[in-house]
Amino acid sequence: MTKPVNIREIALGILMEITEEEAYSHIVLREVLEKYQYLEKRDRAFISRVVEGTLEHMIQLDYIIEQFSNVPVYNMKPLIRNLLRMSVYQLKYMDSVPDSAVCNEAVKLAQRRGFYNLKGFVNGVLRNTARRLSQVKYPDENLDPLHYLSVRYSFPIWMLDKWMQQFGYETTEKICRDSHMEKGTVVRCDLQKASKEEIIEELKKDGTTVREHPYLDYALVLSDYNYIGALSAFKKGWITVQDISSMLVAEVAAPNWGDYCIDVCAAPGGKSLHIAEKLMGSGYVEARDVSERKVALMQENIERTEAINIRAALWDATVRDPESVKKADIVLADVPCSGLGVIGKKQDIKYKMSEKRQQDIIRLQRRILSVVQEYVRPNGVLIYSTCTIGADENQYNLKWFLENYPFRLERIDPYICDALKGKTTAGGYIQLLPGVHESDGFFIARLRRLKED
Repeated sequence: MTKPVNIREIALGILMEITEEEAYSHIVLREVLEKYQYLEKRDRAFISRVVEGTLEHMIQLDYIIEQFSNVPVYNMKPLIRNLLRMSVYQLKYMDSVPDSAVCNEAVKLAQRRGFYNLKGFVNGVLRNTARRLSQVKYPDENLDPLHYLSVRYSFPIWMLDKWMQQFGYETTEKICRDSHMEKGTVVRCDLQKASKEEIIEELKKDGTTVREHPYLDYALVLSDYNYIGALSAFKKGWITVQDISSMLVAEVAAPNWGDYCIDVCAAPGGKSLHIAEKLMGSGYVEARDVSERKVALMQENIERTEAINIRAALWDATVRDPESVKKADIVLADVPCSGLGVIGKKQDIKYKMSEKRQQDIIRLQRRILSVVQEYVRPNGVLIYSTCTIGADENQYNLKWFLENYPFRLERIDPYICDALKGKTTAGGYIQLLPGVHESDGFFIARLRRLKED
């Protein structure tokens, strides 16, 4: 007889992998849901919501737990800590689940996982929380704005402090609030294969809700679909999932007919494919990455879209390639970063990142830049981009680079819509912010190599 599956136990296992083993949430969740694809849609949706919601609100959940526990969250057994987090999430954010069911199932789960002696503790904390949840007092916005933002939106204090110094309180709150907003999926249309009208019609046939994005005429925002891979427009290679901020990289790169481009940190390959598409079958794009798995994934996308002027290649961006020196018309350096601009899509990023880890990333970024700048031919273009916000990885890196290498910034106003033009775009770069712009958080700079160096 097959043992029945406990969906709360599955959710708890996913949370343990993410919080204790530092696995990536989107990868673990996808793999587990694939494993249990035979479950009813309702059960799969429950697992997704509990995992994603617990991660989204984790600092707030810990704050609530500590109102009703005599043991600090960080001193609890990891399994008990995550069990309480996901249970308090259900109590606070899932009205469809009865409080009694949340408490009873948590107690059973603690016992089943070998914590019989702690089932009374779990029961006490959760029943107290259920009775007095509405009485919890949160930090005062006026007296302690940093603590307020941290608990209200579940962001680490150190991160908020940096953003407030650079952007101010109002913009920082917009960034935080945006990470909790429901958004559609942004896709890029390949207008060489079908017109925008044909693509929209095809998507609507599959029951998808479609909205045009205001920044680029070939970008669409999709919602009300089950699985992107099942859409006929995707199967035909007419659309590629890509955020608008990532599409803007190819716009700012502005390749000319016949250009040779090297994308040094290319996976998953959306920007490389976009540039190849803009070359209209001419020129050549080499999409490099250090991971064999990611190179294979890029090759799959190349074959799906039937692009002919691009190839995926295995290469470590920190290792100098003498064959590429001064060969490229465009070098795209979308370097590894803290990823703080895409927290809305990957909530665990904000807990995994630290100031020390960020400094290690900055050193890696500069190491990559010092190598790949050599590949740009005289008068060629280097595009520096990250999917993060904050000056440390963006403006300060740009300043360091210009002080050490023979490049100059070049205005990007000709390549972007009026809504995005501002003080910095005339100077050569843009910092997109979630909640301020209709995009992920992203940084893009356009640099021209001097003819003589």
